[in-house]
Amino acid sequence: MADETKTPVKTSQRRNNADRRGGPRGGGRRDGRARPEREKPEYDQKLIDVRRVARVVSGGRRFSFSVALVAGNRKGKVGVGIGKATDTTLAIDKAMRNAKRGMITLALTKTMSIPHESSAKYCSARVVIKPAHGRGLVAGSSVRNVLALAGVTDVNAKLLSKTKNKLNNARAAMKALHVFAH
Repeated sequence: MADETKTPVKTSQRRNNADRRGGPRGGGRRDGRARPEREKPEYDQKLIDVRRVARVVSGGRRFSFSVALVAGNRKGKVGVGIGKATDTTLAIDKAMRNAKRGMITLALTKTMSIPHESSAKYCSARVVIKPAHGRGLVAGSSVRNVLALAGVTDVNAKLLSKTKNKLNNARAAMKALHVFAH
């Protein structure tokens, strides 16, 4: 057998072949039509807690999923919601509907910060949110998710409680931001 040497393929040829196939890894439609652009959702969402919960019935345990999420448009609207269902996707949909129902619109400054300090307590969760010019978003846990999805920047948030309950921390942040709602 003759020694076969492969000729190297130029990157421009590789790129042209990828374009013909529908992308860098193929996967294009067989009929040649382009896939329609998917609509961008109205609100961004971030899951803060997914738990498997159970209720006891005569035949044993029935399991379902409890989902807590934060939804916001990064322009001053934010909400926290929870949803429970037998499937996680259904629970996420319910939580999204619940978050939209409890959404607040914030009156932010020109720099997308808050005008003054605010603190709140929800159950055992305590949070303090202060404006911090030029610092960016300095917050932890689910409070960071609430502030980021609200579009708030240049703030410093501190969780003063020892609770690790993400839902209560997020609700405390919402209660603190409720001062700026209009």
